[in-house]
Amino acid sequence: MRLFHFSDDPDIAAFEPRPVRMPSMRPRSREWLNGPLVWAIDGEHDFMYLFPRDCPRILIWATPDTPAAERRQWLGDIRAAAYVERHWMERLKAETIHRYELPAEGFQDLGDAGMWVARGRVVPIERTAISRLDREFAPRGVELRVVDSLRPLKSLWDTGLHVSGIRLRNARDWE
Repeated sequence: MRLFHFSDDPDIAAFEPRPVRMPSMRPRSREWLNGPLVWAIDGEHDFMYLFPRDCPRILIWATPDTPAAERRQWLGDIRAAAYVERHWMERLKAETIHRYELPAEGFQDLGDAGMWVARGRVVPIERTAISRLDREFAPRGVELRVVDSLRPLKSLWDTGLHVSGIRLRNARDWE
């Protein structure tokens, strides 16, 4: 298994644990997830972070419990979909981000959308610069869907799909 961290910073020699910037409501006994940690994503879910840092996006994929009709309606034959607002497309085409590969030792699987955390300092194994982010999705079986607004997609959370919303506070009319 491969673990990654994505950043716009090309010069990270080591990742130090730090608390999340925007603490979330966590289930009892998981409050520690707002504390100082190093976050990573597994290779299967790395498409969630192929965006400029502040880019709002909604990502969907089927789970074993997703009804077949919803899977067909929202995904068809693709593995996953990533929705992004149209005005972010120029930045997806122009910006470069850096994918740091991290050693798996010391990381704990959260059992949620490929997320892993470490409580100690992590030194990356390798850094890869990625440009033309808009071209990175199709090879991963993910369809990049460009929309004028993410707001009409709020109802996705009422489906049987897995739905992740990242940086939605930056969406134009999210509320």
